[in-house]
Amino acid sequence: MIIKMGFFKDLTFAAVCLSLTVAASPLQEPTTGGIDYNDYIIRGVNLGGWFVLEPWITPSIFEPYANGGGAIDEYTLSASLGKSATQTLLNQHWGSWITEDDFAQIAAAGLNTVRIPIGYWALAPQDGDPYVQGQLPYLATALGWARNHGVKVLLDLHGAPGSQNGFDNSGRLGPIQWQAGNTVQTTLTAIHNLVDWAVSNNFMDVVTSIELLNEPGGFSPNINMDVTKQFYYDGYGYIHDKTPNTVTVIHDAFKDIDGYWNGFMNSATGVGNVMLDTHIYQVFTPGELSRTPCEHVANACSNKGKLAGTDKWAIVGEWTGAQTDCAKWLNGLGTGARYDGTFTGTGGSYYIGDCVGKDVGTVAAMKQVDKTNLQYFIEAQLDAYEAHTGWIFWCWKTESAPEWNFKDLLANKLIPQPITSRKFAPQCDGAACMVPG
Repeated sequence: MIIKMGFFKDLTFAAVCLSLTVAASPLQEPTTGGIDYNDYIIRGVNLGGWFVLEPWITPSIFEPYANGGGAIDEYTLSASLGKSATQTLLNQHWGSWITEDDFAQIAAAGLNTVRIPIGYWALAPQDGDPYVQGQLPYLATALGWARNHGVKVLLDLHGAPGSQNGFDNSGRLGPIQWQAGNTVQTTLTAIHNLVDWAVSNNFMDVVTSIELLNEPGGFSPNINMDVTKQFYYDGYGYIHDKTPNTVTVIHDAFKDIDGYWNGFMNSATGVGNVMLDTHIYQVFTPGELSRTPCEHVANACSNKGKLAGTDKWAIVGEWTGAQTDCAKWLNGLGTGARYDGTFTGTGGSYYIGDCVGKDVGTVAAMKQVDKTNLQYFIEAQLDAYEAHTGWIFWCWKTESAPEWNFKDLLANKLIPQPITSRKFAPQCDGAACMVPG
């Protein structure tokens, strides 16, 4: 099903006129047979660093290039190693990074969803790309594990040809060239192939949602948002035709979730089963990093009203316990942190605090004050992000970044158990800050 924007623009205009006299419902109408997210809270984790490599999640893979050599992302790693060596390395990684025991632990923690990132190259490889394939058999095994443990799956196209945001998590760090040439059509082909694969293998009882593209860089002049919106319509049309109970997830492209996205692909425009994904971090500018623990909590709580005000289902599909960017290579391989003043990239940095115990290591080895601050921050975010459709933490595990490692945070009792319980009184109800000090 190809859906043209003009049709929906007309319906959107009519909906706006109607809203002058009738209050719009912020909720979607569920498709018969699908999950009714009007009455269901997503609580989940991202399985990051598995099918799309990120140096900071698995630094051991990139350690040989720590002092140079050209490998800074999956694209350049694959180009440096060559196809044969890359295939051997990644087969070992895909077969060991996540196991069925991880799914068992995720379910036992009270989580109901995992978001699994995958790159276009696994689904629609392009001539000249250095990437290797073979991810889908491992993904199929993972979906079987999810089914065994009652966990639902959001499949997330995390990397597009040309890079949709210039980040290493798109597969290739550098210029944003998605939307140039045939890159949008190739991305749609990847979505079609993913949908067809999941449907033909009878995984749609487990795969309850598909995200069309992670974090398209709406901040860049290279990204035309009208093209992005048409891509969303076209991807939605294919998913709706092939598997109508499956939710189509669209990312906010770093635009305001209410002011920009309300009125787009909501039930008033004749579209159902659409969910908006927003990512909330407080660690990528000096201003965010200089916030006190109380200010971090207050900022997290400020999102509660915005999430509740969206006119379609909305999740915080990525967030973290981190209040610093200290994690080794979080800002790119060989790149320092803004928090301790060692970052030399765009925007610069200045010393705010030290990264001892937060750059590498375990949760147990963190300073007690950092653990306390993190625990308050996590609970505040849980309260705020359940204001609408729920949340998915980034990420389930890391090799050495303790603030981001849900599995290790859980083992050290910094994640509430049961997941709906709280150690502290509600922090988002207007009360004074409760974080010690």
